[in-house]
Amino acid sequence: MNFRHPLFLVLLSGLLFGFSWPETGGLTFPVFFAFVPLLLLERQLSVSTRKYRSWKLFLLSYLAFFIWNLISTWWVKNASFGGAMLAFIFNTLFMALVFQAYHITMKRLSLRFAFLVLTCYWMGFEFLHLRWDLTWPWLTLGNVFASKPWMIQWYEYTGVFGGTLWVFGINFLIFHFLLKYRKETNPVFRSSIRLAFLLRLGAMLLLPILISFCIGWMEIFPSVMGDAGKRKNVVIVQPNIDPYHEKFNGTYKDQLGRMLNLAETEIDTNTCCVVFPETAIQENLWENDIERSYSVHTLRYFQDKHPGLDIVIGATSGYQYMPGEKRSPTARKFTDSDEYYEDYNTALMMSGKGPLQIYHKSKFVPGSERMPFPALFKPLEKYAIDLGGTTGSLGEQEERTVFKSTQHTLKVAPVICYESVFGEYVSDYIKNGANVIFIITNDGWWGDTPGYQQHLDYARLRAIETRRCIARSANTGTSCFIDEMGAVSQATSWWKPGAIKGVVNEHSELTFYVKHGDYMARLAIVLGGILLAWSVIIRIRAFKKS
Repeated sequence: MNFRHPLFLVLLSGLLFGFSWPETGGLTFPVFFAFVPLLLLERQLSVSTRKYRSWKLFLLSYLAFFIWNLISTWWVKNASFGGAMLAFIFNTLFMALVFQAYHITMKRLSLRFAFLVLTCYWMGFEFLHLRWDLTWPWLTLGNVFASKPWMIQWYEYTGVFGGTLWVFGINFLIFHFLLKYRKETNPVFRSSIRLAFLLRLGAMLLLPILISFCIGWMEIFPSVMGDAGKRKNVVIVQPNIDPYHEKFNGTYKDQLGRMLNLAETEIDTNTCCVVFPETAIQENLWENDIERSYSVHTLRYFQDKHPGLDIVIGATSGYQYMPGEKRSPTARKFTDSDEYYEDYNTALMMSGKGPLQIYHKSKFVPGSERMPFPALFKPLEKYAIDLGGTTGSLGEQEERTVFKSTQHTLKVAPVICYESVFGEYVSDYIKNGANVIFIITNDGWWGDTPGYQQHLDYARLRAIETRRCIARSANTGTSCFIDEMGAVSQATSWWKPGAIKGVVNEHSELTFYVKHGDYMARLAIVLGGILLAWSVIIRIRAFKKS
C-alpha cells in the first residue's frame, strides 16, 4: 500500500476525526493526529514538481471532512434525510474552504507560520459558525473532549476554543517532526530529533491533563463541603412521549396529567423545584392572555398542593401583534385576517403567586426552527424541515432571561435544547445572575443514536465553563444532574419514562471564561486577518517584480 497516496491520506484523516468524536467511537486521542495526513497531503502537492490545480486539494480535503461529518453526525438523517444531506454538504464545504484558504496563504508564507495560519483560520470559522443563521457548531474541535471532562477542567478559563488550540498544537508538532525526520539521514541526528519530539509530545499531551487534575482538586472541595443552604432539591421529569406521533397528536390535557403524575412520585417537602422538558405544554398558549389557559391553571393548582414548589416547563406559545405594533422578520400572517402573530419555543417559570416568567428560545436548528436569513428567504418557509411541531422560523429575543424564584434563592438559566451547544451564549445567563442551569430538551427526534448522547456530553462542557450545576430534563434521551465538574449522576435510560430527584448547588462566582467569553477566537480572527493581509502584500510585490 502506498501510504503517501492522496486517497489513503484523506480516508485516514476522515476516519481519525470520525472515530475520535464522542459516542461514535469516542477514542478521542486520534484527533491529535487527524489533521496530519491532510497537512502532509497539502505539503506534498505544494512542493511537487508536477503541475497541479488548487481544486484538486479542495476536492480531496472535502472528501476527508465529509467522512468526518458522516461518521460523527449520521444520525441527523433520522429527523430528515434531505436536511441531513444539506448539513453534511454545506458543513463540509465550509471546512474545505478554510483548509483551501490555508493552502493558498501558505503559498506566500514560510512553513514556520503554518500552525498560526490554520489555527487562526479554523478558529475564525468556528467562531462564525456559532453566530450566523447557518450555525452548526456540533463539530467544533473543542467538543471532542466532551465525554472526558477529567481532561479539560481548564475550559473554565478557555472554553472550547482552548481545546481547538490543543488539537492543532499537537497535530502541527507531529507534522513538523515528520517533515524534519524525513529530511535527516544521519542516524545520530535522527535519534536526537526523535527524542526531542517525544519529550515535547509528552509535555503537550500531559501538561493540560495535569493542570485539569489540579483544577479539579481545587474545585471539588468547595462544591462538596459548601454551604448546605445553597443546595436545592430538584425533581426532573422525563415523560417519554413519542415526538413524531403521540406528542403532537395526543390530548395535551392527558400528556400534562401524565407528567404531573410522574413528578408526584418524587416530590417531597424538601423539593424546591420540578423541571419538565421542552415543549411539554402542547396547548396553544397565547401570551396575550396566558394565565387563562387550561395548562397554566392546572400547574397553578399543582403548586397549591405543594407549597413552596417552583415549576420550570417548556411550551409552544404565540403572541398576537396589536395593530400598529412593530413586527419582527419572522412574524406570520393569519390566513383569515390581516393580523400577524409570532410563534415561540418557550420556557416558563411559575414561582409562588408571582407572575409567570417567560423566555423564548433564541438559538435555532437551521431548516427546522429557523429559515436561514428570514428577511431574505421567508417565502421558502413552507419547505422547512417538519419535526412534528411548529415549522418555519420561530421568534426570538435579545436578552438572556434569568428565572428568579420568589420563594427560594434559585436563579435559573432556562436553556432550551440546541442552545446548550453554545458556550458564550449560555455564559450570558450567568452574567445576568443565574446560579444554576436548567436544560430542557426533546432528544427523541434522532432515535437511539449517538445524537442525544453527544447532546448530553456537550452540556457537561457548559457546566465546566460556568461552574454551574445543571438539571437536565429531556422528553426522552437522557435526563440527569450534572455537577460543576461535568460529572453526570442519576442518568435516565433511553425510552423509559420516569422522574429523578437530586441536589443542585447554587454558585455566584464568575469564571474567567464567563467574564471574557470566546476571547481566544477573537484574537485568532485578528491574527488571521493580519496573516492574510501579509500574504496578499507578498503576492502583490511578487506580481509587480514579474
